[in-house]
Amino acid sequence: MSGGLDTTPPIAFSGQPLDRADHLRADPDALRRMRDEDALLLALDGLAPDLDENGRLRWLPLSAAPADAELVFLGLLRRNGRPAFAALPAAGRAAAAGSIAARFNAMATLSADDLASYGLARSLVDWHARHRFCAECGAPTLVAKGGWQRDCPACSASHFPRCDPVAIMLVEHDGRMLLGRQARFPPGFYSALAGFVEPGETMEEAVAREVLEEAGVPVERVRYIASQPWPYPSQLMLGCIADATDDRLAIDRTELEDARWFARAEVAAALAGEAGAPFVAPPAQAIARTLLEWWLAQP
Repeated sequence: MSGGLDTTPPIAFSGQPLDRADHLRADPDALRRMRDEDALLLALDGLAPDLDENGRLRWLPLSAAPADAELVFLGLLRRNGRPAFAALPAAGRAAAAGSIAARFNAMATLSADDLASYGLARSLVDWHARHRFCAECGAPTLVAKGGWQRDCPACSASHFPRCDPVAIMLVEHDGRMLLGRQARFPPGFYSALAGFVEPGETMEEAVAREVLEEAGVPVERVRYIASQPWPYPSQLMLGCIADATDDRLAIDRTELEDARWFARAEVAAALAGEAGAPFVAPPAQAIARTLLEWWLAQP
């Protein structure tokens, strides 16, 4: 089983309708000129999307931003070229992460374009909220390059928004799929195993290590399928599939509450939402579901 995933329609949080306009970020004069009557401000409730009466992202005139707010330049809206900004929350303000179910319910209301714009803004705003002080000397940092950098005036260090790679993997053995659940998941919910890529290892090595650590299953032939930006807080999900060389499980209960092998028909029933399905499948916005749908479509 091989071959990449057709990403039309785009995976959730991708298909960005904003032109990032990197060439404008380092031009203070251009950024200043863009803060005119055409400029838009993305309305956020902390880190949650603020929706209008039609369930779309709410865009306000930039003048609606607090006078003392730090602004980040999100880019230019491709449909009309208008500059788009987001305001950083006041220092010390933290937004609750909320439950997994509430997070997915909020994502389900947004169009593909809105989800991509929101994901970009959420990741960037959250990074600023977490990096107000220099990691080298501890001094307060300042927004630079339109919000795509923070500079330290004390030691001249520059800091940049980060994106953490996460391997998320389907594991197949004799036509069955290995899925797991964490204790924090909603009842009955199973998904693909996943874990952060650690320093000094490849994506393929991360897949093999995580599956062995969490489920005790050795794997081989790791193949890449597709990726997804995931703004909770700022990750890049690297979707893969691997073949298990043994189906015996040795579950690390500190990582997983449970892990099971599911037959093809059971996965299909779960994705279809059938009554009596053996598990609750990941929602449409999660790459885990996209990967499972891809797997079922393979000959």
